[in-house]
Amino acid sequence: MKDDQPVVLSAVTLPEITFKAVVLSILLAAVLAAANAYLGLFAGMTVSASIPAAVASMAILRLFRQSNILENNIVQTAASSGEALAAGVIFTIPALLLVEYWSVFDYWQTTMIALVGGLLGVLFTIPLRRALIVTARLRFPEGMATAEVLKVAAPDRIGASQTEAGRDFRALLSAACVGGAVKFGESGLRLWTESLEGAMQVGRTVFYAGLNLSPALLAVGFIIGLHTALVVFLGGVLGWMILMPALGLLSGLPPDRTGLTAAMAIWSGQVRYVGIGAMLTGGLWTLTRLREPVWRAVQTLRVAMQDRGAQFDIVSSRTERDAPFWWIVAPFFFSLFPMAWLYTGVVNSPAIGLLMTAVMAVAAFLFSSVAAYMAGLVGSSSNPVSGVTIATIMLASLLLVLFMGAGHPAGPAAALVIGAVVCCAAAMGGDNLQDLKTGHLVGATPWKQQVMQVVGVLTGAMILAPVLSLLQAKYGIGEPTVVHPHPLSAPQATLMAELTRSVFGAGLPWHLVGLGAAIGVVIILIDRRQERQGSPFRYPVLAVALGMYLPLKLSAAICAGGVIAGLAKQATGRGDEPSRRGLLFAAGLITGEALMGILLALPIALVVLWPSFSGDPFTLFDQPPLGGWPGFVIVILVGAALYRLATSSLTVGNGSPR
Repeated sequence: MKDDQPVVLSAVTLPEITFKAVVLSILLAAVLAAANAYLGLFAGMTVSASIPAAVASMAILRLFRQSNILENNIVQTAASSGEALAAGVIFTIPALLLVEYWSVFDYWQTTMIALVGGLLGVLFTIPLRRALIVTARLRFPEGMATAEVLKVAAPDRIGASQTEAGRDFRALLSAACVGGAVKFGESGLRLWTESLEGAMQVGRTVFYAGLNLSPALLAVGFIIGLHTALVVFLGGVLGWMILMPALGLLSGLPPDRTGLTAAMAIWSGQVRYVGIGAMLTGGLWTLTRLREPVWRAVQTLRVAMQDRGAQFDIVSSRTERDAPFWWIVAPFFFSLFPMAWLYTGVVNSPAIGLLMTAVMAVAAFLFSSVAAYMAGLVGSSSNPVSGVTIATIMLASLLLVLFMGAGHPAGPAAALVIGAVVCCAAAMGGDNLQDLKTGHLVGATPWKQQVMQVVGVLTGAMILAPVLSLLQAKYGIGEPTVVHPHPLSAPQATLMAELTRSVFGAGLPWHLVGLGAAIGVVIILIDRRQERQGSPFRYPVLAVALGMYLPLKLSAAICAGGVIAGLAKQATGRGDEPSRRGLLFAAGLITGEALMGILLALPIALVVLWPSFSGDPFTLFDQPPLGGWPGFVIVILVGAALYRLATSSLTVGNGSPR
């Protein structure tokens, strides 16, 4: 059987949307959305969770007497929709705090933005399923990998399913326990610091080095692979180990700052603006490169809609039956009303609110379609969410300046809420088609998957606002403060906030932004040269720019994980496919650490209900007594375990940064 052909199950009818599958879908969608929200704010990137969701589904559903591959597929479809929505939310929504439009996350507005954006991403990509998966037969590599995992549960391999699902689930669960325990020791009990870092002053400048001691970051690097991890780290080296000493030498050290504090001041006041310039160049370059995919996606969508208009409900095969046309049109128009109301409230002008609604709808339509098309060509790793969000926010900002003026106080927030909806739609676009590709390969019913994608979106939208509020209360988001000296960096949201503030008059150090833009152009030229020479090692400008913008200690830890993945592949000769059990162990580390991070924030919420309650009941020490060395030893041990699993288990992997 070819890997792009449906399995025999497409010829029979099995239960798909069952009560137990729906309940498990909602639980996993909520867990994975929360975990991805934490990871994105912490590390600046998210990873696909389709395979971990599929494995967890198989392990849990096998406890019931009756379960099948299509139920497993339904669960992973909804669960991956929840985690994909989290990526769109955390890239943009926290920026509304950073521009001081909100002081805390507004539950209903956050939920409305996430729900409408995710829903549009589902609706706009429904007509593309037949065109891209059946007619064009695009590969959707992550969808194919997930299908291979699900086929373990096919009826002719029930015994294998029991054994494999049990082993895989144990790897996932044990890793989650390890990740949670490490996070509890570091952030809960505060036995050791979160990183090893230091800076040495040399004359008028300073040199910095650091390593974050999070197993989750190691896992991120393993999942995204050696190539991407190296590129991100190279960006960090460029920003922190080359530009930082150079800028310090040119401008001198900040007054009353020495060593590590001086290094952080140079990064915060100068280097990160260079990173903003490089990311802005990357966003505009991404938009330029998307001209042909945009045109193809629009043409494909036009043909698909004409075809569906002619024979929408006349489909004989269960496996080719999409959601009816009115399921697309009616929710689309209904979703415009709450967004028009929200936009009007932001700018206090019905006319401009309607303009914002129109811009949002057009951009969401284009970029969710483009994300679906790109995912089909080269996978979700090339889903240009950051790039299209930057372009959307810049375009929306310029339009709003034209109609509102550059000094309007609501301008930054207005541009951000447009970008937030578009970012959610784009994040969902590629993920939806990956899941529908999986369903096509295992013989699922498309309209049932599309219903469960909406369930995943609804679950993620409802859970993300409380999660963001907890993370803000416990760790802080964005800029360091006295209360939160080591906040979650939220690099994309910080970038979006800086861009909108600059357009509406707050200003940026444009000489540094210009330097970053020039560096971005050089990176693009180098990457184009690599492309012409057919080199497998490329330098995507957004990945390099993200490395410049992230703290070096984060990109160093991610790179270490990428090195483990590279060594494992070299040792086993598996080419570009990561080990499935290694992948699941990595996903478990991320999930366990993220969930523990959220659980440690729950006591903060109890303070509101019970003022006499201590906000940190687990804390043993105000200052970690053991430094960072226990964490360093733990990371080495976790890395060794990850390598051992990666070199001793079966292949088939799935993971992608956005």
